[in-house]
Formats: sequence, structure tokens, C-alpha cells
Amino acid sequence: MSSVTLLCGTFCYGDEVAHKTARALGFELIQDQDIISEVSKHLEMPEDRIRAALLGETSFYNRFSHDRERALASVKLALSEKLIQDRLLFLGFVGLLIPRDITHVLRIGIIAETKYRLQRAIQEKGLTHERAIKRIRQDDDKAHSWTSYLFNKKTWDSALYDMIIPMDKKNVDEAVELIQKNVKKDVVQKTPSSGRSVDDFALASKVESVLAGEGKDVSVTSRDGHVTLTINKHVIRLSRMKEKLRKLTMEVQGVTGIDTKVGPEYHKSDVYRKFDLKGPPKVVLVDDEREYVETLSERLQMRDMGTNIVYDGKEALSVLDKEEPEVMVLDMKMPGIDGMEVLRHIKEEHPKVVVIVMTGQGSEEDKESCMKLGAFAYLEKPVDVEVLAQIMRKAYQKTRGEGQDVSDK
Repeated sequence: MSSVTLLCGTFCYGDEVAHKTARALGFELIQDQDIISEVSKHLEMPEDRIRAALLGETSFYNRFSHDRERALASVKLALSEKLIQDRLLFLGFVGLLIPRDITHVLRIGIIAETKYRLQRAIQEKGLTHERAIKRIRQDDDKAHSWTSYLFNKKTWDSALYDMIIPMDKKNVDEAVELIQKNVKKDVVQKTPSSGRSVDDFALASKVESVLAGEGKDVSVTSRDGHVTLTINKHVIRLSRMKEKLRKLTMEVQGVTGIDTKVGPEYHKSDVYRKFDLKGPPKVVLVDDEREYVETLSERLQMRDMGTNIVYDGKEALSVLDKEEPEVMVLDMKMPGIDGMEVLRHIKEEHPKVVVIVMTGQGSEEDKESCMKLGAFAYLEKPVDVEVLAQIMRKAYQKTRGEGQDVSDK
């Protein structure tokens, strides 16, 4: 038996059509919120953060937190687990993630002309014309952001659907009847090939979830146990990255073979904002005290420092695999991988990166250890921002073959 996905424009009776269709067909109704709740538990991430990662604009910090990639991979995994069953009706955005080669899923878009939607919002929902326009535009922008990110297509591009139902020309009952008629057609019935595609989707989703959890921006496809990994972002050592990906992927049960390749975005090495200034354009601040480091970042940017932020040692090491900064300002005491271990790794694997250690809980012994490991400076919190900026400029000069190590002020 088939399943159905519905993506509905605001004020187009989408909820009514979905609920009535599910009852008529005896299908289980699964809404975006149901999937987001499952993913929230799996990732131990708040639901609003997952929703923002999926449907909001890509956050500046996403390049380090990988919220969008992690959420997207986990949603695919949840969908693949649902698709083991039949007779499902997915209502919302996430249904568009189901691959097209799963042919026993009928994909439907429900939309209407803006004039009709405005009329319904005003007459039936009691909104003013101004508020109705604002609501429709906000929801349409969110939908467009989603389909543009996934497919580089507009929301109501006919290529995304098997059929589009215009609700300014159909009523709810007519729409339900049309869906019932089409879901029973032979072309959308489950076949052995379509069933195998569900298995392929499930395996690819498992792999993608594992890789996203390690901060790897990789697209994954699967065919009969053979997995293809497409690297989407530039990395410094491609061969090393491929080796890491293969190792992680082979640990996933069901994988029988692996191919790796680079995607069209691979050569666009734009990990950092670019500053054409005297200060270092590539700076990473590493500190688990979020409020402190975000304030520090803002103040440094006012002094022509191109700063980005990560909040723990693991994220710091992930940044280094993508593109080396010129300067890293590193907190000493952090949960998980501490500053000393990060510093040691940097000096072994990325010796060109100049590291300034900054701590509120340091000691003379720690200072001596850091300087022996190759730190450029060891500073005690709180640090005067102007003093830090001066030291960072000296550190930047060192990356150009000038400058000396400095002690704490």
C-alpha cells in the first residue's frame, strides 16, 4: 500500500484535508512536530533549536555547531524508520526529504492564490489585512528557504510533487476525493524496487547521522549496501578526511562498500568572514563561557578582528580540519577536551596556527607547560580587550614571519 506526503500553504485548508484524508484511508497521520519531538530526544537538543536549525536561516554559528546537518540527518533517520510501515500520511515540511526513488509515496502540494488566502485569513481567522499579509509572507519565506536549501527550487515547483491541488478551485471534500483516487493507482503502489529504496534510504540516513554527529558535512547515498559519500565543504587534507569518513562509515551495520567524492561546493573555501584589514582575518575564539566569549568577539570585531566562536575543544579541532585560522584564542579550562590537549594537537598537526591561551583558573605550572608546548602568550582573565587585540596583532605578524612570544600582562 502507498503513503502520502502533504505540504500545504498557509490558509489553504491543509490541516482539514490531511485529517480527513487520513481518516478516509485509515492512514496514520504524522506531522512535523511528531518527527521533531523524536529527533529532540535522540539529539538531546531542545525542539525549538531543532525547528530553527531546519526551517530558519542558516546560523552564523552553524559552521561550528553543525545543528542543521545534525538535525537534518536525524530527521531523515526518523523518516526512514517510519517508512518501514505503509499507510502513512506525512503533513508538513519533512516529507519532502523522502527520496524520489521511493515511488510508493504520493507527493502532494496544496496551495491557492494569495487573494484567496488573504480572504480566508480575514474572514475566517479574523486577521487584519496587514497581519494576514505578514503571516502569509513569513510562512512562504520559511517554505521557500526549506526547498531552496534542499533542492535549489521554489516551494511550489511542480518537479517536487506528483500533483498540486489548487484550493481556490477545490473544496476540502474534492481535494480528499482526488487524493484517495490517485493514491490507489498502480504507479504509486509498493514494488520490490521501491521497498529496496526504503532500505537504501535507511542505511544512508544511519551513515549520515553518524557523520553529522562528528561534524562532517557529507551527503550520503546508498545502493544495496554500497555507500557513496560526497564531501561538500573544503578540507585541508582531503586524503585524511576520506580515511576518517571511511572508518566511521564502515562501523555502520549493513555497509558493504564505500566510494568518496567531492561535491560542487567543495572548492568554495569560505569558512570565515573575510576582513581586508591589518588585524588577523581568521581568528577562532574557544571558550565554554558563552556570554563572555560572545561579548569578547563583538569587541574584537569593533577593533577590526575577524572572529568566529566555538564553545569547546571538540569543535575547535573540527574547525582545524576545515580551514586553519591564523590565530586561536584558547580557554584553558573546558569540559571534555581541555585547552592543554587542544594546544598540544595544534602544535603537532597545525604548527602554523598561533595560539594565545587565556584562562581564569591558571597556575605558574600551567603557564610553563603551555609556553613549552608553543603557546604565543598566556593571559589571565579578565583580559583588557585592547591589550588582547595588540597581542593578536603581534601574533598575526608572527604568521608572516615576524613577532615574538609574549608573557602574561
